Amino acid sequence: QVQLVESGGGLVQAGGSLRLSCAASGRTFSTSAMGWFRQAPGKGREFVSAISWSGRVTNYADSVKGRFTISRDNAKSTVYLQMNSLKPEDTAVYYCAVRPVGQAIVSVTIAQYDAWGQGTQVTVSS
Repeated sequence: QVQLVESGGGLVQAGGSLRLSCAASGRTFSTSAMGWFRQAPGKGREFVSAISWSGRVTNYADSVKGRFTISRDNAKSTVYLQMNSLKPEDTAVYYCAVRPVGQAIVSVTIAQYDAWGQGTQVTVSS
């Protein structure tokens, strides 16, 4: 059973940067696409970014395009989310997720991910 552990969240001023990490363990990681989602207070969970198994294909929500960068290191079983030019509306709990083994292409759909981390809080002050 896969385990995902996020880290790197915190409190930052608007315009600042944070780098989130998600370490995976428990099953083959390198053949699966990975994603980042977020959930703000009182709102549903929404797609942020995803990356294919190889790292060659990425996808971003329009709201973060040009500010966030997703990457992965399969040797370390870790996926990253570099967040720059943060805005107060980026405040949320950020979750990483992994698709089932062999599902290598990116997806924006929550239901297509079968394992989730516990989340890390990102708070952006104005």
